[in-house]
Amino acid sequence: MRTIERHREAVSALLTAALRPGEELLDLADAVASDCGDRVLAVDVAAAIDVPPFDNSQMDGYAIRSSDLMPGTAYPLTAEVPAGTVPRPLTAGCAAPIMTGAPMPPGADAVVPVEQTGAGFAEHAAHGTVSFPGPVAPGTFVRRRGSDIAAGSVLLPAGTVLGAAQLGALVAAGVSAVRVRALPRVALVTTGLELAPPGTALEAGRIHDSNSIMLAHALRRSGADVTVHGYHSDEPSAFLDLLSGLAATSDLLVTTGAVSRGTREVVREVLEGDAVTFDSVSMQPGGPQGLGRLHTPHGAVPVVCFPGNPVSAMVSFEMFLRPVLRRLTGRTPVDRQALTVPLAHPVDPLATKHQVRRGVLDAEGNAHVLGGAGSHLLTAYARSTVLIHLPAGPAPLTAGTSVDVWRIDD
Repeated sequence: MRTIERHREAVSALLTAALRPGEELLDLADAVASDCGDRVLAVDVAAAIDVPPFDNSQMDGYAIRSSDLMPGTAYPLTAEVPAGTVPRPLTAGCAAPIMTGAPMPPGADAVVPVEQTGAGFAEHAAHGTVSFPGPVAPGTFVRRRGSDIAAGSVLLPAGTVLGAAQLGALVAAGVSAVRVRALPRVALVTTGLELAPPGTALEAGRIHDSNSIMLAHALRRSGADVTVHGYHSDEPSAFLDLLSGLAATSDLLVTTGAVSRGTREVVREVLEGDAVTFDSVSMQPGGPQGLGRLHTPHGAVPVVCFPGNPVSAMVSFEMFLRPVLRRLTGRTPVDRQALTVPLAHPVDPLATKHQVRRGVLDAEGNAHVLGGAGSHLLTAYARSTVLIHLPAGPAPLTAGTSVDVWRIDD
């Protein structure tokens, strides 16, 4: 029986050697209408323009020459300066009504907020003048050109994950396209004669294929470009044809189901050999695992084979595939947040296998196991916020025993 550590190392070694994502150009104009979040920059990106690109007002108020300002003096008003316009130079001894974000008129070097003048724009406009309560320093309420970032400066370094703020900063700095790491192409194949596609009516003896939506989402969150394929048959030659066809356009094949030692284990029957091995890992759930390469006329493609029970498949993904994909695609953090916490109640471990149970932490930080150990209990998994690691051992774990947990509530 293979240890968890050994199988994790084997998965990491295989994928590190096989998955070498290149680069591609991400057009930010196209990205506005599509999901481009969480892409990873392949190279440093410099600002194309100064941000802001011109001196502008931080407030709704009056643009003035600070050297002109005398408390109590009435200053004639010039034309209003809305945002998005090009203002005329400010005449000495005058004040220009200016809106937030509008360019500073040439000659003006400060802004007095309208609320500091004792009246509103309409009242001042009716009199044609405005007065101010006191002197103002140059630069007051003025956003200077390039004060956020100067053109040519590194805006975001290579390896940055593009979230909402990063995408906004790129566009604001005049960047139209960036080079990002290409997403590894993963073909997810869920197997089982008993599986019915999500949302369809169930015939007798069939169950819904939850692995397809569950693992597809998890793979995409880890940086993969995923296609999903259901194989609802036990016929080996057709299954091999499917995998061989997918290998032409995939960097990695991930299968679920048909990996044990029962009858009609089509994944194992087709793939087991010199290039793909099937082992029992000392873990529950998720003991049966397959790993290797599928050799086709298109080349050798890595294959990772998970059990078919939903909880087994998800625990297998968390233990073996998620951290490798996140590392190879530049996502951080690579690993789940790990904590050591006390058990809230007694739990019986397995004598010879590491057990991964699902649960939650209470307000005091104690771990509560949800549901039983069965690998079909997906509802308990869906309600859980942590994976609870129980080391193999013969003795029951009492309440208060320290255990390691991984947070899965991101």
